[in-house]
Amino acid sequence: MAQETIRFDDGEAYERGMGVWSRRAGEIFLDWLAPPPGLAWIDIGCGNGAFTELLVQRTAPGEVQGVDPSDAQLRFARERPGAEGATFREGDAMALPFEAGRFDAAVMALVIFFVPEPAKGLAEMMRVVRPGGVISAYAWDMLGGGFPFDAIQAELRSFGVAPLLPPSVGISRMPALHELWMSAGLEAVESREIAVERSFADFAEFWSASTSTGGMRATLAKVAPGDHERLKVGVAARLPADASGRITCHARANAIKGRVPLL
Repeated sequence: MAQETIRFDDGEAYERGMGVWSRRAGEIFLDWLAPPPGLAWIDIGCGNGAFTELLVQRTAPGEVQGVDPSDAQLRFARERPGAEGATFREGDAMALPFEAGRFDAAVMALVIFFVPEPAKGLAEMMRVVRPGGVISAYAWDMLGGGFPFDAIQAELRSFGVAPLLPPSVGISRMPALHELWMSAGLEAVESREIAVERSFADFAEFWSASTSTGGMRATLAKVAPGDHERLKVGVAARLPADASGRITCHARANAIKGRVPLL
């Protein structure tokens, strides 16, 4: 039987569910990177362009190329007014469609755990970045409780339903990221945690935004129809609301950066 995979085939749904989270973590990530203006960037696994938009708006880039395997996500990205000037194309993170040394910086925003062979993906990042260029990534700490939808996944497990996870979920842990960057021969390797939060008007808004895309939608399809309401009650109990009914969720990502050695 073929292994079930997470698919992102709705850019608008991704925007409601994960795009907001991605930008909040991405803003802190870019503050940490503090890149100079004018760089040529490649955003690998750009999805619907949530992080690409940040690159365009906050770094005054000389060029931004977004690469993703999902045509639906790319269509959404191309229509983002805030990403004007970026170029989006279909491509594989482990076989990037660019020549060696083309870029000054390469980034994977919430992507590296989706790459079947992270070491191969990192090698491709290094190949297309010039000597001295920056290689960076951030990823939800999926196994350490950092995923924005962790409360839903925890309740699913209590129902005996295993959440659908990215193929390389283990690489999301900080020690694994650090080891990968070091073993690839990158220099000046640094890492940090990124903590973010997001509030919802009520549980209904949280549920709608958090269950409409990717792995969450596919996993919920495994729950028996009669159990859906019980599941929602259990998730709500894990996310107590304030006096006004608002729910605040927390997430944590691990970030890493390093430089391609000079020749």
